[in-house]
Amino acid sequence: MARVDGKVAIVTGGASGMGAADAEVLSREGASVVVADLNEADGRAVAERVGGNAVFMKLDVTDEANWQQVIARTVEKFGRLDILVNNATVVHDALTTSGPFWDKPLALVDILDVGLRSHYTASWFAAPLLLANGEGLVVNTSSFGGRIYMHGPAYGAGKAGLDKMAHDMAVDFRPHRVAVVALWMGLLATERTQRVFAAEPDKYAGMAATAESPEFSGRVIDALARDPGLMDKSGRVWIGAELALE
Repeated sequence: MARVDGKVAIVTGGASGMGAADAEVLSREGASVVVADLNEADGRAVAERVGGNAVFMKLDVTDEANWQQVIARTVEKFGRLDILVNNATVVHDALTTSGPFWDKPLALVDILDVGLRSHYTASWFAAPLLLANGEGLVVNTSSFGGRIYMHGPAYGAGKAGLDKMAHDMAVDFRPHRVAVVALWMGLLATERTQRVFAAEPDKYAGMAATAESPEFSGRVIDALARDPGLMDKSGRVWIGAELALE
C-alpha cells in the first residue's frame, strides 16, 4: 500500500501515550501531523521529537473556541485535513481501583465530557475539512469496555457511546467517502500503564506480558488510512489486533 504522504492528521491527546505514538508513526509514514493537547511542554517535546511536518497546537478539547482556533491554524498551515484521531480522554487515578462505582470519586464520570462529548465536538469541527477533500478518516479510540464490564459504569458508558457514535457518524459521512471507525486496542504499555504495573507487579504480571506497544495503535491507524477498502470498514468497531492481521 502507498504511504500517507501529503495527508494531514490531527491527533488529540498527542502529548503522551497512544496519542504521541500515533503522531510519530503517521509522521514517519509521510503525513503532516498536528499534535493537539492541553499539555504544552510535553506536546511541544513530542512534535520536536517526531520532526518532519509535525507541529504542536495547544488544545482544550472541551473548549469550542479553542477548537475553532486549531482548525483555522490547521487550514492556514496545511490547507486541508485528512485524518482525525480522537484520542484525548480523562483517566482518573482511581479508574483501576477495585470496588463499586459509589465507592469511587464522582469525577470518574468526567470521561463523558473529556472523551465522549469531546470526540463529538472534534468530529463536528473537523467535518467541513474532511468533506472538502472528498475522502477522509475519523478514528475513535475505544476499548472492550464498551461491551463488557471494565473499570465501572462511567468508563463503560463512555466507550459504548464512542462505538455507537462511530456507527451513526459513518452513515452521515458515507456519501462523502469519509470513513469513521471505533478502534478497540488491547492493554497498551503506555507510561501511565507502566506505573500501574509497577505499583502492583503481582496483580498485573500476566497482563504486562501481553500488553501492546503504543506504536502498534499508530501502525494500525496508518494502515487504515492507506487501505483502498477503507469505506467497507466504516461504521464498525474493530479490534486492533485482528485488524492488524488483515
